[in-house]
Amino acid sequence: MGSARAHEEYVVDEERDVAVGEFLAESLRDPFVVGPLLAGAFAVAVAIAIYFLVRPLQRDLTAFRTAMREYTPFVPWLLRISFGIPLIGAGFGGYFISPALHVELRLLQVALGFLLLFGLATRVVALVTLAAYLVGLALRPILLLQLEYVGGMLAVVLIGSGQPSADHVLQRVAGTSGTVYGRFDPVSDRARAFQERVRGYRPFVPTVVRIGLGCTFVSLGLGQKLLRPGIALAVVGRYDLTAVVPVSPALWVLGAGLAEVGLGLALLVGFFTRASAATAIGVFALTLFALPDDPVLAHVGLFGLASVLLITGSGPYAVDRWLETRWADERADGVLEPA
Repeated sequence: MGSARAHEEYVVDEERDVAVGEFLAESLRDPFVVGPLLAGAFAVAVAIAIYFLVRPLQRDLTAFRTAMREYTPFVPWLLRISFGIPLIGAGFGGYFISPALHVELRLLQVALGFLLLFGLATRVVALVTLAAYLVGLALRPILLLQLEYVGGMLAVVLIGSGQPSADHVLQRVAGTSGTVYGRFDPVSDRARAFQERVRGYRPFVPTVVRIGLGCTFVSLGLGQKLLRPGIALAVVGRYDLTAVVPVSPALWVLGAGLAEVGLGLALLVGFFTRASAATAIGVFALTLFALPDDPVLAHVGLFGLASVLLITGSGPYAVDRWLETRWADERADGVLEPA
């Protein structure tokens, strides 16, 4: 039921008049709603248990993780593209960050977007973008639809511009003895000092991305489905999703909402992070193909954050890290064979 998991505000104009309590009470009394939900949860639990007991495809997974880590140098570029392009699109599209908020701030957003793409004053631009988003969120809570901007911009502040970027080129020119630019450059020394100050926090970039993406999923699952079933039911009705999968509209809404919340919680605690990120990418892809009215640019940041997690894994403070440590100890004790 992933194709219903969209930013509902983008594809419907009217919300059905449905009380949350009444909707949940009626749905949870229906065995044709509760039964499939429990069956789905049981299937997921069984799949996880089988993985822990059998641990299949370990060599394949090890090779996949190794290949992904080879892309680590491109993470800053990936983040810059993932948020720079949507900002430019928002500026020219006549909305502020979210297509649901029609506010003309073309010059600001196009400038921020191009600076991110070029990697010029990247950390400063990320902070300005984050501040603009938070101010907008305080004034118009509808911007919760794009909560991924918080995690994305904080990650850019920590990791910097990377390569290729204008920042890297200018710092290289400024640091080369005898260059004319190096004599007049006003920012390279300050930039290097800031880079040294945040260098110790760079390992937390995956953690920031994971929490940002997880919070976004939980927010969408609760705010766009479970606590606002009227708008989710409108999406199901508009696209006749019950003809795609012949289940009740209530099951569509509850299934999609609970799946998003569950996926968000898995990301928040760092449980099966790469698998959760891959699932998230699959959800976004299904949404874009199934709902033709859903604006593509609104999801690019989410694609970017999920792709970063495919590369980096969970980062510190994650269940995955604890499991890796435990399995490493068991292999050392001869309990498990090496993967």
